[in-house]
Amino acid sequence: MIRKFIIGLFSLSILLNLNAQKTLKIGHIDSQALLMSMPEMDSVQQKLKKLAQEYDSTLEELQVELNKKFEKYQKEYSTMTDLLKATREAELNELNERLQNFKIQAEKDLANKQIELLRPIQEKAKKAIEEVAKENGFTYIFDMSPNVGAIIYAAPETENILPLVKKKLGLK
Repeated sequence: MIRKFIIGLFSLSILLNLNAQKTLKIGHIDSQALLMSMPEMDSVQQKLKKLAQEYDSTLEELQVELNKKFEKYQKEYSTMTDLLKATREAELNELNERLQNFKIQAEKDLANKQIELLRPIQEKAKKAIEEVAKENGFTYIFDMSPNVGAIIYAAPETENILPLVKKKLGLK
């Protein structure tokens, strides 16, 4: 075990020595800012907004139907037989369950649609970032997006390649 540890340390020191001799060029980018500046995002946002409005409309219809049936149930409660009460309660519970299931499924579907629509845009951005990194001799590019959080601190001497990638994509 000690032998493996020593061999590991030796290998690590060789790698560190090799890396010390190599010049590193480090850059960073806010990939979220890049994505938001791409014109394709407008179309994605419009499609997602339209789909969300359709789901909201259906949810509202289901809620109105549930409210009407519940009001009717409350008004007629005192004159109903036990069998009718049980039937209406089961109907209300079923409608409420349908509403909740639709809401959950709509949220999942909206999230899946967002992933589907964003994938080609993200791939285009990633390809442009890789091309810019290669063309400009960068060793590492770190994503500084708040949602990604790949780095907590970036030294001022790292270069922000967002302008270069935007230029590569023909964006302002």
